[in-house]
Amino acid sequence: MSGHSKWHNIQATKSKTDAARGKIFTKIGREIAVAVKLGGGDPNNNAKLRDIISKAKQNNMPNDNIQRSIKKASGELGAVNYEEITYEGYGVGGSAVMVRCLTDNKNRTAGDVRHAFDKFGGSLGSNGCVSYMFDQKGLLILENDGSVDEENLIEMCLEADAEDVKNDEDVFQIITTPGSFHQVKETLEGKGLKFLSTDVTMIPQNYVDLDEKQIETFNRMIDTLENLDDVQDVYHNVNLPDEEVEE
Repeated sequence: MSGHSKWHNIQATKSKTDAARGKIFTKIGREIAVAVKLGGGDPNNNAKLRDIISKAKQNNMPNDNIQRSIKKASGELGAVNYEEITYEGYGVGGSAVMVRCLTDNKNRTAGDVRHAFDKFGGSLGSNGCVSYMFDQKGLLILENDGSVDEENLIEMCLEADAEDVKNDEDVFQIITTPGSFHQVKETLEGKGLKFLSTDVTMIPQNYVDLDEKQIETFNRMIDTLENLDDVQDVYHNVNLPDEEVEE
């Protein structure tokens, strides 16, 4: 569930093995737990929970799993309390990396994240060391399959209070402020649009280029971080070429 703004990076999260998909379900279950704790277990009265359920369905999470996670978070099945922590640091070539975690053991998580940075030539930094290079935005991805006219889409999005619409060849990227994300998403879905991906993410202000060897090392670090149980999202500012994505 990496938070990358370019479609080929987002697309990389969609073709997972069964084992990785199970890990995604676990991560979404933690998101549900936090949303329920903050706003209750009724999605009709909890916009954040509605968004996470939508994300779960986009990742083909079975409804039974979703309902079990809600019940567990509501205390019916024994809840676990998770704390959200974001770590910041640098990868090879001076690349900027943010790692968002939900954990029930901060010491374990900090050690695991630091080890992943150190192992691949990176370094964990202090809070704020790279976050200023990113903007928090709502990002909705719509397939550009010819069924939606671009001018009509732009008009719909502006009426729904979206910030921007970008044509990224295979998809349209609809960008919102974090505060208007729920409203824009639900307004556009009400007009019949079905999204490939919807999330509040961190979009880098600028991208950096790495050489082939650095990209290989960087990808191994990102994979290691994403495979950690406590890691929910990894954001970075590396310009990954299309061929780095496994279809």
